[in-house]
Amino acid sequence: MRSKTSYSKGLFAEFLARNYLRVHGFRILHNRYITGRNTHRAEIDIIARRGNLIIFVEVKNRPDIQTAWDAITPSQARRLRAAAGTYLSRVRWSDDARFDVIAVCGWRITWFKNAI
Repeated sequence: MRSKTSYSKGLFAEFLARNYLRVHGFRILHNRYITGRNTHRAEIDIIARRGNLIIFVEVKNRPDIQTAWDAITPSQARRLRAAAGTYLSRVRWSDDARFDVIAVCGWRITWFKNAI
């Protein structure tokens, strides 16, 4: 279990990521969206939309980019992709969608598009 300090740092990283996406023209649809309650639960940090594109964003707050990448395990990536697919079918989205990663390293934000 993460400490309260790392939890609050994670929340702050998500706040920074949401604002970063807004600056880039995205509208935030959901924050901390949870699918699959009681079965292989997955939480998508941010779901945002710009025009005909929906993005699902995993936010990682780590000291460096490599550590952020290492924090995304193959099983987590599978759960997140499945959760995104469930969301798209629920809202009957037929336009473009992708899964991005935003790494927050201190005050530096790095956005990896189509990453998972």
